Amino acid sequence: MRNLIKNIIRTSLLAAITAISLGLAAQTQAEPVIMHVATAGPPGHVQNSIVFPTWAKWIEEATEGRVQVKLEYGLGNQSTFFNLVEDGVADAAWAYHGYVPGRFQLTQVVELPNLGVDAEAASQAYWEVYQKYLAKAGEHDGLALLGLFTHGPGQIHSTRAINHLTDLRGMKIRVGGGIQQTLAERLDVTPIAAPGPKVYELLQQGIVDGVFMPAASQKDFRLAEVAPYLTLLPGGLYMGSFAIFANEEFLDSLEPRDRKAIWAVSGARLSALAGKAWDQSDKNGINMAKDQHVHIQYVAAGGAMVNEYQAMTKGIDTDWLKMANAKGVDAKAALTELRNRARSLQTAQSSAERQQALVAD
Repeated sequence: MRNLIKNIIRTSLLAAITAISLGLAAQTQAEPVIMHVATAGPPGHVQNSIVFPTWAKWIEEATEGRVQVKLEYGLGNQSTFFNLVEDGVADAAWAYHGYVPGRFQLTQVVELPNLGVDAEAASQAYWEVYQKYLAKAGEHDGLALLGLFTHGPGQIHSTRAINHLTDLRGMKIRVGGGIQQTLAERLDVTPIAAPGPKVYELLQQGIVDGVFMPAASQKDFRLAEVAPYLTLLPGGLYMGSFAIFANEEFLDSLEPRDRKAIWAVSGARLSALAGKAWDQSDKNGINMAKDQHVHIQYVAAGGAMVNEYQAMTKGIDTDWLKMANAKGVDAKAALTELRNRARSLQTAQSSAERQQALVAD
């Protein structure tokens, strides 16, 4: 009888301990891991209002709520975000490669003039080609590279009309680094280096006469209020290269299933998402410019200004090829495949859009 009572007590205690343990485990599992993503620009900027919220939703769904994303403002700027994430101050971030030119050079492959596609096609092709040809050079070593994308074609926002590219000579133009520095030399402008969020102030105070940025900036950075002229070249002057990246230790700290889930909604999928969102942002920027009565000049393909630009930028490809070959990559193959793949994607997207328009009609 005494043994029976002991067994009952022992069983009851074990059951209670097991229940408590399971309860604590369930409580622990219920608390999500917060992925702190450093960002810049205003909350209404396309990266903060479309790209990151969409990606955050994908991550939360893929991890069944175990990982959630929180945007962090004020942790620094895009010139410091790479180091910020490497040091673990933030778990992830996005940044423009051109702000750290000493480290990132191969990324200029997508910035070279005359690519002639939109950001979605460029971003998809960029991710594929980078992984195939350029990743081995190690420019992103120390970071988990989650996505690569470009903004839309860089255009000319100015305080006076630009009828010929020679009109830019001597003008003070804000440039953001990367290939823009080379373009500033070729176009014979006086370059003023400054981050994107400063452009409104620079134009308003007359410190610069114009900026090279995508059309989206008419809305995202309110340039429609301070740059009354917008010159749109087919394919733009350049594309801008960006990365989305994470701290490697942060990813390693996650459960394997959650780490795998994050990778599944990143890479090519995230790159395409960002490019597509920036394309739409360009359309929104042009609409804003129209609403604000900005003088918009649409430069015709094959027109005098396009020919002028091609002549001024001749040889830039050769400079990049020499640099890239010196880093041990097949530069010619990478550039050729990027352009062919991006243009193929652009053609496919244009065809799909035409079909959708016909269905809508």
